[in-house]
Amino acid sequence: MSDPDPRADGTAAPQEDPNAPEFSLQSVYLKDCSFEAPRGPRIDGNWNPQINLDLNTSADAISPELREVVLTVTVSAGNGGATAFLVEVKQAGVFGVRNLEEADYRRAIATLAPNVLFPYARAMVAHLVSQGGFPQMLLPPVNFEVLYARSMAEAQQQAQLNS
Repeated sequence: MSDPDPRADGTAAPQEDPNAPEFSLQSVYLKDCSFEAPRGPRIDGNWNPQINLDLNTSADAISPELREVVLTVTVSAGNGGATAFLVEVKQAGVFGVRNLEEADYRRAIATLAPNVLFPYARAMVAHLVSQGGFPQMLLPPVNFEVLYARSMAEAQQQAQLNS
């Protein structure tokens, strides 16, 4: 009997290890978004906003092998002491998770998932800001590995202070 999934060159496809670690993207979607411009796009030519960017990642179990990860991106812009706009985007993804050690799972949720979701959130923020009548806003790239390493170091320092 022949292999049910032969490759184009006629060789058999390798069998997947059911115990191998897995963190795979299943779907990406916009979960929630909001845009507020209390005074509208009234820019008097002195557009020099003070931008505040906040990022947050959360994960919820959908099933034993599926997690919904939500990256929340909040951007506020102030100009001349007043709020110009506030935009919040919750970009979500469903990820298959199997056979990961706890430390690997935490790292995947804090780094891999946001790296996948951030470009979608970044595009949505840019779209909402421009649709609100403001000049184009492109968020800078974010290194989630560095953010994760920093948070782990801070947690370790805090644990040492508390002991």
